[in-house]
Amino acid sequence: MSAAPGQFTVPDRLVRSVTAADPEEGPRWLDGLPALVRERLTRLDLTLERVLDPGGSLSLVAYVHRDDLSPAVLKVGLRTPGTAREPDALAVWAGRGAVLLLDADPAAGVLLLERLHGEIPLRSLAEPKAMLEATSLLHRLWTPLAPGHPFPALAERAEATAAALTRHRALPDPTAAEAADLIAEALESAGALTASAAEEFLLHGDFHHGNVLAADRAPWLAIDPRPLVGERAYDLARLALDRADTLVGSPGLPAAVRRRLHQLAEALEVDRERLRGWTLVRAVELGLAALAAGRRPDAELYLEFAGAL
Repeated sequence: MSAAPGQFTVPDRLVRSVTAADPEEGPRWLDGLPALVRERLTRLDLTLERVLDPGGSLSLVAYVHRDDLSPAVLKVGLRTPGTAREPDALAVWAGRGAVLLLDADPAAGVLLLERLHGEIPLRSLAEPKAMLEATSLLHRLWTPLAPGHPFPALAERAEATAAALTRHRALPDPTAAEAADLIAEALESAGALTASAAEEFLLHGDFHHGNVLAADRAPWLAIDPRPLVGERAYDLARLALDRADTLVGSPGLPAAVRRRLHQLAEALEVDRERLRGWTLVRAVELGLAALAAGRRPDAELYLEFAGAL
């Protein structure tokens, strides 16, 4: 899918993921994407170097340089409830623990960002070192907010998760049927945890090793937030699921999972039982979403991890 001969090609992965995420609006957004990118390059006095492939799942990501030749990244994304407040979160963090926002047109889904080392994610480090760096970064990102902030509440995200779990439970697939007890427990846990939450911080929302990149002004910086406000255990639960394959493939899975949760909860002073509950919810959520998308190995991985909880 090309914008114009010799300019750039929209990555196939982006076409597939946007169409799957929003079958109605997605194709229309993709049709207008090349013209939008060209217009923003002109308006912001940017020179296109290359479009990253595969790039983002809901965004076209391009290396550019500004009129003073300084490097930057142009990110043009499909606006969804999860991504709509990304520029607001980046503005709150102002480069502290996260990529620096240089310019933005939120209504158009256009962000101009500092250039990081996209080829060096935190995942490139050995797991113990990566987890140490990740917990340090999360601690900086968790920010108390004043009333009147624009971010959605964890209760809203949990409600959407419960709806998705209920919908996916009806999938005509034996794996979904076998996970019935896990789904029921996840739904119960999500409701109980949401009702009893006692803290509110700005959360990244999708914090894992793949969303942390090497940088020049700091060793590592976070990218691609799906920001919301809620308890820290929710954010930490996504990190607890990172590299799930290394734990699932090891002997003594339940003990290994308990050990990871204990280490993460202790490092960031988060209640371990609440972390366990949110990790269960997010593991089942990821597992069923993968199953619905036809990614059976991922689905089985996350559901096995959930079972070990």
